[in-house]
Amino acid sequence: MKKGKRTAILFGAAAMAVQLIVPVSVQAEETVKIATKPMTEQYILGEMLGLLIEDGTGCSVEITKGIGGGTSNIQPAMEKGEFDLYPEYTSSGWVMVLGHEASEVDDEEMFQALKEEYEEQFDMTWVGLYGFNNTYTLAVRGEAAEKYGLKTTSDLADAARELVFGGNPDYLEREDGFNLVCETYGLEFKDVKDIDIGLKYQALASGDIDVTNAFTTDAQLGNEENDVVTLEDDKHLQVNYYCSTVVRQDALERIDGLEDALMKMDGILTDQEMAGLNYKVEVEGQDEKDVAKEFLVEKGLLEG
Repeated sequence: MKKGKRTAILFGAAAMAVQLIVPVSVQAEETVKIATKPMTEQYILGEMLGLLIEDGTGCSVEITKGIGGGTSNIQPAMEKGEFDLYPEYTSSGWVMVLGHEASEVDDEEMFQALKEEYEEQFDMTWVGLYGFNNTYTLAVRGEAAEKYGLKTTSDLADAARELVFGGNPDYLEREDGFNLVCETYGLEFKDVKDIDIGLKYQALASGDIDVTNAFTTDAQLGNEENDVVTLEDDKHLQVNYYCSTVVRQDALERIDGLEDALMKMDGILTDQEMAGLNYKVEVEGQDEKDVAKEFLVEKGLLEG
């Protein structure tokens, strides 16, 4: 073989190697920007997303935690391209962003419509459903629940006159809070007390109150030592807040493997599991990234 031809072949091979390497190194220089709302749950979810993205795409991540105003400030920033993605709740997007009525459609129709309307209006989409539903519930002292056979909110109708309700002022005063629950389920309590939101579970444990308003993923509900029963909303009064990832389409197009990384969050968390993770961070003081990583390793989604 002539030296000139061999040189040309070697040069061509080198050029092909560069072509193969460059896209990978370019992607490695990408930074995926994640936003979270100002709550423990979101901090943990943001870390999970970050770990899965780093592992699945080779990109670095930048997490901005605790953005004040939540959806109302994160969504405009997403539209401007300041963030690539963030964890969001279905009814928050449906009502706060799209301006729909909460009870217009069922959950499956809502999720499909969210994806379609976000794509049309914002060039964004929703990827995966984590599995848990962070919505309102009523929590009852275990002793009272056992005594009166309380499993659903309807069961409270006959027992409420013997029980004390304790709720934070915001819940007691808002139109879709305490008054609506009482009206819908026919509840008349023995007494109603204003309780600081941070003291509700202590008041339950001490027996000062018997029933309180809660969220299904409250940290204290993840504490197995707490003798508390959450009641089924059997009349489906409360709308559902399933969590998912809102992501810009250009990020999905720009970053190979991003959608696959995000889909690893699909169906991995129950209400109880999310409450348990919140408890580890909020009450036990563990670091949210450590808690997120430990959980993903346990689920087989990351190597230890």
